Amino acid sequence: MKPRDSYCKLALRIDWSEIDPFGHVNHVQILKYVQAARVNFWEMIGLYDAHEKSDIGAMVASVSCQFKKPLHYPGEVRIHTSVSNIGTTSFRLQHSIYNEEDELCAEATDAEVFFDFSKNEKVTIGLELRNELMRYGK
Repeated sequence: MKPRDSYCKLALRIDWSEIDPFGHVNHVQILKYVQAARVNFWEMIGLYDAHEKSDIGAMVASVSCQFKKPLHYPGEVRIHTSVSNIGTTSFRLQHSIYNEEDELCAEATDAEVFFDFSKNEKVTIGLELRNELMRYGK
């Protein structure tokens, strides 16, 4: 079992097309990095497989981002994702976005609601998923 302070890592290459007229990665692109990290996390903990079997999965309820330092091309971005809160029907992910020099460039948080898509309603997070989420908790 992983320690409680563990996190999921994702590394992505910064592409020239992600640069804005000011010479740094556009803020919208940083939110796309966060989306990639979220999807990576969902895949890693088995949410996609569970959704295929039961039509129950996570839905993004909100996203917020604090920009700390610009990212530049060429380069690589690393996103560390951890679980900051687990509720009855929802959980929060914390994403820390770093550049190649290991400098914190942005921090994002998103809230995920556990949802039954066939019934169109939120549902309680089951024990198996709760335990998996706790592995990546702060």
